[in-house]
Order: sequence, then structure tokens, then C-alpha cells
Amino acid sequence: ELVGDQAEVVTLMKPDSDPHSFEISAQEAARLRSADLVVSNGLGLEEGLAQHLEAAADEGVTQFVAGDVVDVLPYASEEAAGADDPHFWTDPARMLQVVDALEPSLAAIEGVDAATLRADTAAYRAELAALDAEMSEALAAIPAARRALVTNHHVFGYLAGRFDVRLVGAAIPGGTTLAAPSAADLAELVSAIREAGVRTIFAESSSPDRLMQALAEEAGVDVRVEELFTESLTAADGAAPDYLTMMRVNTQRIVTGLS
Repeated sequence: ELVGDQAEVVTLMKPDSDPHSFEISAQEAARLRSADLVVSNGLGLEEGLAQHLEAAADEGVTQFVAGDVVDVLPYASEEAAGADDPHFWTDPARMLQVVDALEPSLAAIEGVDAATLRADTAAYRAELAALDAEMSEALAAIPAARRALVTNHHVFGYLAGRFDVRLVGAAIPGGTTLAAPSAADLAELVSAIREAGVRTIFAESSSPDRLMQALAEEAGVDVRVEELFTESLTAADGAAPDYLTMMRVNTQRIVTGLS
């Protein structure tokens, strides 16, 4: 969106992947080490890429870590108390911070025209600002008592803080999909679901929803499971092929599910 066709942009993570567990091939690792610029999320999200990012840094590859330029929140869960939450893209205002900081790094790449980059960046900033306004209006329309989220793992801390949404809990403790819930974790969450009167719980598209379906059945109330696209985009023909579409689809599903 920012650099257009002024540079070749290679996305390492395939559509519908889990960023906590995806890995790259030896060929992709070699391309990463020869890049003009490597852009990563940071804050521990790309757990399977850490060694490759470190290898690229050791070879002098310029790196831009988005998590270094945003206002970082800690996880809301007790299991991950004190740890930085890497899921900042659920708040479009923080994506504006990323775009502002990324522009100079892109401008420094040989062959990139600064004026064209500036215009394209300004256009995308406007789209992010419009998205932020849309989400604010849509989520504010949910009755306050129903503005409560249950997900399969902790991914909405930034959205909750930005748009006054309450996090009831998550099926998987901590901040990574690689963790596993205990029977006590699930029992505690079932109690929270009943107490909050939640009628819809949400599962990410990159993670199987079997756990959430079992949780809905265990809750003993009429709770349905709705899919969200939070940690991965879909292919071009899917429901969430780009960031702006992903956020709009998620917002509509959250609004419908909670209202």
C-alpha cells in the first residue's frame, strides 16, 4: 500500500497462517538476508522467525520492527502479566503510528521516489483514519452491558482499550496460540461467560474453532461461535484479503454478535 511498485515486496507469511507458529523455507530465509529492508511485527509475535530475523540483523540487513514504534500495552490476562501484547493492529490508531514511522525507512531504499511515497502514504493514512472513525461509531452503538468479548486467545487488548470493550476472557491462557488451556482455565471461563451473559464467542480464522465450540456447549447456554480474521489475512478471494477489509469484516461480526 505504501511503496506500490517502486520496490518488490515479499510477504513471508502465507494467507490463513498462525504467526506464532509459521516457519519459512531455506530459500525464503536467504531472500530475507539479502533484502534492502525487513519489516516485522516484533514483540515476540513471530516466534518461528526469531532466528532468521537475528541472522539477517547479524548480516547488516536494515530492519523495521513495528512494535518498537507503537505505544505498547501489556497483556490483560493474569497468565501473561507484564508481557508486552504484540496484537496492536486491532487498533487502527496504532497502525497510523506504524505508517508514520515506516515511511522514512522506505524512503531510504535506493530507487524509491520520496514524493510518490509521501503521496501514497498520505492516502493510506486517510484510509486508516476513516477506518478508525467507522469502528468507533459501530462499536459505540453496542449497548455497554453487551460490549464484552470472549475469544480463543488474547488478541483484542488494543481494540478493547481503544473502543471501550470489556474482555471477559480467552480459552487459551497467555498470549500465544501455542499454549494449552487446562480444565480449570475452561471452567473459569465458562463461569465468566454465564455471569456476563455473552451470547456469541469468537474464534480466529488461523486457529481451529473446535475448542470454542466445546466451550460454547459447556457453557450450557445458547452461545454461538463466530469466526474473526485477526492474526492472518486470507487469500485474495477470501473474506479478509487486506488489513482494511479484515478490520471492517471483524467489526461488523463483533457488532452483530454482541448486539
